[in-house]
This record gives sequence, C-alpha cells and structure tokens, in this order.
Amino acid sequence: MITDKSSSGPHSTFRVSAAQINTTVGDIDGNTKLIEKWIRRAKDQGANLVAFPELAITGYPPEDLVLYDNFITENQDALKRIASSVKDIVVIVGFVDSDTDESGTKLYNSAAILHKGSTITTYRKIHLPNYGVFDERRYFQSGSHCPVVSVNGIKLGINICEDIWEELGPAEVQSANGAQILVNLNSSPYESEKHNRRIDLVSNLSRRNRVYTLYTNQVGGQDELVFDGGSMLVGPDGKLIGTATRFIETLLIVDINVDDLSKQSRENQSIAWPQRKLEKVGRPTEFKVTLKQTYKRPKIDKPSIQKLSRLEAIYSALVVGTHDYLKKTGFNKVVIAISGGVDSALVATIAVDAIGSENVIGISMPSRYSSDGSISDARDLCAQLGIDLWNIPIESGHLAFEDMLSKTFEGTEPGISEENIQSRIRGNLMMSIANKFGWLVLTTGNKSEIATGYATLYGDMAGAYAVIKDVPKTMVYDLCHHRNEKNSVAPIPSTIIEKPPSAELRPGQLDEDSLPPYEQLDRVIHSYIELRLSPELIAQNEQQLGEKGANQTEVNRIIRMIDINEYKRRQAPPGVKITGLAFGKDRRLPIASGWKH
Repeated sequence: MITDKSSSGPHSTFRVSAAQINTTVGDIDGNTKLIEKWIRRAKDQGANLVAFPELAITGYPPEDLVLYDNFITENQDALKRIASSVKDIVVIVGFVDSDTDESGTKLYNSAAILHKGSTITTYRKIHLPNYGVFDERRYFQSGSHCPVVSVNGIKLGINICEDIWEELGPAEVQSANGAQILVNLNSSPYESEKHNRRIDLVSNLSRRNRVYTLYTNQVGGQDELVFDGGSMLVGPDGKLIGTATRFIETLLIVDINVDDLSKQSRENQSIAWPQRKLEKVGRPTEFKVTLKQTYKRPKIDKPSIQKLSRLEAIYSALVVGTHDYLKKTGFNKVVIAISGGVDSALVATIAVDAIGSENVIGISMPSRYSSDGSISDARDLCAQLGIDLWNIPIESGHLAFEDMLSKTFEGTEPGISEENIQSRIRGNLMMSIANKFGWLVLTTGNKSEIATGYATLYGDMAGAYAVIKDVPKTMVYDLCHHRNEKNSVAPIPSTIIEKPPSAELRPGQLDEDSLPPYEQLDRVIHSYIELRLSPELIAQNEQQLGEKGANQTEVNRIIRMIDINEYKRRQAPPGVKITGLAFGKDRRLPIASGWKH
C-alpha cells in the first residue's frame, strides 16, 4: 500500500498520470528527451505511474521507416536509455518491439512497462487497425499475451488503442484476471465529433468490466493527421473523472482511492466472463512491482472535464496541423495568395494563429477581372491580421501568354483554358517567391473545390500544404464566423464573408455558374465520399428535402465531377484531416477506372 502524508493524516491513494505529448515521427532522440522530461514531471508530482502514447519513441505513424533495421535498433536502444533513467515510478511507453525466427524478423506495436532501470514486461498490440488512415498490418504482427502488472498489490492491465475497440479483447482478459486499472495507450487522430465516441467507448469498457481506465492519447500534427489528445480517466461506474485539455501537451494526474480499488476487486468476482472466448484473445501473464512508500507528495488539483465546441475543435485542429507541419519540416515563414475571397481569408487567419503575423506574407495578384471590392478586401484583411501584403498585378504576364498562344489557339473560342492561364501565372509567381526566400506556400482550396475539380492544376493547387482541403465550403463560412466571434475586433472583414463566391477569371463570374449551391453540393459530397452511398440513394435522400434537394440528374453530375478529377487530387498537397473521410490516405481509388455509377 502507498501512503500519502501530504496533508493532515495518511491517505490511501494510487496516483496515476497520462503524459499527453507531441512527438515527431522519426526523431527518436528528440522523442526520447521529451519522454524523459515528462517522466521527471510526473515523478515531481508524486505519480506512481505515468503512461505515454502509442509508439511514443518512434512517433506515430512511422510508416515505412520501420522497414529499416537501423530504425528499429535505434528505437530499442532509446527504450533502454529511457529505462535506465526510471527510478521509483512505473512508466509505460510505446515502441516497436521485434523478434527473429526462421521466417525472418517480426515487428510489434508494443508498450514497455519500465521500473527501476529495466523493462518489467512488454505488451504487444493484438488488434491491428487496417482501415482509413491505418495500415498497421502492413508492418506489424499481432501479439498473444495480455500481461497484468501488480504494483504493490494493485493490478494493472496494459493494452494499446484498437484493442479496446473490440467488444471482447485484451481488456476483458486482463479484467478477468484481476486487473483493477486498465491503461490504454493511443495515437488516435482527430476527426470531428470523434472525441465523444472515445468517451462513450471508454465509459462502456470501464462499466462492463468494473475497472478504472486511464486513456492516454498524443497531441500534435503529423503530415495530414492531427492528434487532439483528450486523455482521460474513467471510473468503474463508467463516469468520466477527468480529462486533459485537448490539442496541447499536458499531464493528466489523478488520485485513485486504494480502498475503492479493493471494493471494486471484490465486486469483479461476480462478473461472468466467457472464459473460452477469452482464451482465444490472448494468454494472461502476471508480473509484480514494488514501489517504496511515498511521503509528502505535492497536492494536486481536482481533476476537471474539459469541453470544446465542434467549431472550436475543428479550428484548433487546423491551427495545430499547420503549426506542426511547418515546425516539423523546418519552415519558418509561409506565403499565401490573398484574393479577397473567403477561403484565402480563412487560411491566412489560421496561419497567423499558428505561427504569428510576422511569419505570414500575403500576395495580391489582381488581374483584369479582379473587382475593386476584392482588391480592397484583401488589403483590409491583411491590415487587420497585421501581415505584409505584396501587390503583383499579373496583366503583363497574362498578355505575354495570350501572345505566345495566339497562333496555336487561332480560330477557337475562349474558354476554360484561357481562364486557367491566370491561375497558372499566379501559381508560378507563388512558387517563385517561395523558392527565392525559402518560404512555404499554403494553398487555399477547400474540400468542395477539390472534390469537384473546381481548382486549377499547377495554378491555385500549387503549394506545399493545403490547410482547408478537408473543409467543405459551407464549413469555411462557419469557421470564419466562429473566428470572428472570438475577438472584439473581427479579423475577417464582413464584406468578404457576405459577397457571393467567385474565381474572378472572367467578367461577372460566380461559382454557382459552374456548381450547384454549396449547401446542396456539400451534402452530396458528404453522402458520396464519406458515407459511400449510391447516386440513387443520395437522390432519394435529397428528394426528401423538397426544393432544396438535388434531383437525380444533378446528383449524377456532381458524382461525375468527383470521379473524373481523381488525377488532380493525386497531385494535390497534403492538408489537415478533419472529417471522417478525407482525400488522401483515407480514400484510395484508381484513376483509370471502368466503373460507372
């Protein structure tokens, strides 16, 4: 038993903590130092246990880096280094384990349990996700053991991420063998509303097994993915005890009453676990750890439950994803084409919130078709954001292209090709500026445009990072209103939000000349891309909306636009994933396909 004499009289508590940290894929040395720093913080707070995220040593997801033997060796050497620094605290940290037999080397997504300079035991992830952005079966083998670690008589069951998404998994094996606290290591990427599903999942897990569950998740951006943290502790009754603030590095630390654990252990004996089914999941093994009695532990704050609105969470994900992509790729400044439209306004605002106005450069590139309102809106936006705006009119380049192509295009009617020349001139200017000064181009296309191909390849699609590529046009407006409401002085001018959207590539052009109304378009995109519904079923759903709904012909037209523009999306830069299914790793379709809906 651990005795706490930090206040008047002894207390019988077990202090657990979740280190919600921001690792970088491949930076094993940097990740190791980060882990060591947070172990010290947990120890300073009197924690008996600290749990780190899944694959914290390598960063998640390491992808094909794990196919290099020296990468695996370095990650295992880092684990030994971390273990050597661990004293009288139990540390659980994610890494890549391996073994070799006659068939070759096998890799495992694993969690090491460390204490007093050594690894007590290792848990190897059993359920490997292979859907959406996950492809763990490409790299890892499934484990077969479900260790239970007894710390001064308190039994812990350790497992990893997907293991608790199974109705009958390692958590049940460990609970059936006496586990009182389940510790689940995660690298669970952000999706809108996913955090609520995690809470429901962990609550149900705790309730049906009558255990405490410490859920540790990482934070930070990694290419297209953003990890939002939301680490939590849930009680045996399924009630949320405390959560970590999302999207930031922090230490969730909570005291669990040992007497409650003893009572809970007696109640667990009445649960009728299906033993035969459990035997198929994994074999239980038990290990013992003894911690010395800890005196004068510092007092800790009462755990709280943090909540974020849907739009605040989405906006935070976009800011964190942008910030970390720049930081982890080594860029300090960005350049953005500021058109005076709502998309570039939102991207510029996100960039300022992510890296500061001094690191954001706006470029205005008016053409003969740019309205006076758009030019002044771009100027006003940059003034309110405090960013420099460079003005580079493109008329001379436009004339040069027309002259070069005059004989080739002779006898034809002007059309999309002539319109897109303007966009490609702008794309070349943006890349030239970035190349000259060592900056990075943020593109401004949204999900509605990327879906339907309403974007110019080598034009407005040219860049390194597509901040809002997974944000539908209707949500762009919602996020602009949300961001404006956060400040007494709104950063995005109301004239930008209120005017009809236009690419301004020909006189009087509006987006709705080529596309259905965005409310209608975004519903169809969501139904086809994220829900994977057939055109017929989408049209049936749309008909229920009356005049606001799209008819079958319109649905077919939208789906046709989506299908024929797969080649463009393959050449688009990465961007933050916020929906259940984003263009990129989430969705892998052939470009050349005979399938017709």
